[in-house]
Amino acid sequence: MTLSIKGLALTAGILWGACYFLVGLANLIWPSYADAFLTWTASFYPGYNGPTGFGSVIVVTLYALVDGLVAGAVFAWLYNWLCSKLAGPSHAAAM
Repeated sequence: MTLSIKGLALTAGILWGACYFLVGLANLIWPSYADAFLTWTASFYPGYNGPTGFGSVIVVTLYALVDGLVAGAVFAWLYNWLCSKLAGPSHAAAM
């Protein structure tokens, strides 16, 4: 069985982006919610300066979307590659 690289990349990107979007919106409504988490996130997403308004929610959502896309694609590619190497010659010929 192989994983769809595009499918997993899109799924991971959408889910990761949606999570950050919802956390960012919740932080706008309740400013103390996930404040430390969003400030920590600013340490590895360049250009994102922590929870400062709706613009920062959009920026962190876009970063998370791209981050999820890349992570999902790498995961699917690595899974497919490992399966092809570990399957053995008889199983690999059937693929």
